[in-house]
Amino acid sequence: MENKSESKNRNLKIALVMVIAILAVTTFFTFDIMKDKDKMEADLTEQKQLVMKDLNNMAEQYDIAIGDNEAANQKLVEARARIQGLMDSLKISDNNVRSLWRYKKKFLALEEEMDNLLAENDSLKVENALLATVLDSTQIQLEERTTFNDSLLAQNTELADIVENASVLFAAGLKGFGVIVRSSGKLVPTERARRADKIRVCYTVTKNSLVLAGDKEFFVQVLDPRDNVLGLNNQIQFEDKILNYSLISKFNYESKNLDVCEFIDAKGDETFEKGRYIINVFNKKDLVARSEFTLQ
Repeated sequence: MENKSESKNRNLKIALVMVIAILAVTTFFTFDIMKDKDKMEADLTEQKQLVMKDLNNMAEQYDIAIGDNEAANQKLVEARARIQGLMDSLKISDNNVRSLWRYKKKFLALEEEMDNLLAENDSLKVENALLATVLDSTQIQLEERTTFNDSLLAQNTELADIVENASVLFAAGLKGFGVIVRSSGKLVPTERARRADKIRVCYTVTKNSLVLAGDKEFFVQVLDPRDNVLGLNNQIQFEDKILNYSLISKFNYESKNLDVCEFIDAKGDETFEKGRYIINVFNKKDLVARSEFTLQ
């Protein structure tokens, strides 16, 4: 009986030692996993801060480039707004590998776009400096002044209420004018309302590396001096907003700047009225460009 009791006690001691050993091993691995998790969280936070620092540096370079221009370069302004939108989104993003990698990819795309824009801006500054030293006649100076005023007017009348979502196409350099259509098909610009056969609307779809290539469309609205919508004058509704448009401008976007021109006819046999005409270009419900011209 005594031997059996001693054997039983020995077995209990062995079992107790095994349980303690298992608990010790489990505690060790749990602590090690927690340490790895904390380290990964710290690494992700550090990487997120580095991406934010890089975006801040890009924003500062854009601020310097924009400040160097007498008239704001619209491409630089739009790119600066996209960077700010990405920074705001990154601040509230989750700390995980997938989210951080997505923001790094967006940063690399914006970095490539910045290199191209700043190079283009530097080239334009050199060209403008050379042009300023060469133009000395009164007629050329007058043309230069007119071009400058047109550019300034277009920039001042384009609305800044643009969606912060980076994947959006914009329009720049919007212009409208009357044209005479010759029997040969040749187009001759005119400011005479009675002589104009059509109104020509031209703009540039600006490159956005974050927008996928493919068929796109803008809605063009042309208002006559009495605020009547010319052209189709059809309606389309976007949520709570109804838009009357003159035509749908369709184009194939190929991830680069694209020049687009459209034509508006007068109603029936009527001629165009004298006065001020307003052109609005919408990307869905958002106004992305605005301009005006006058027929005499």
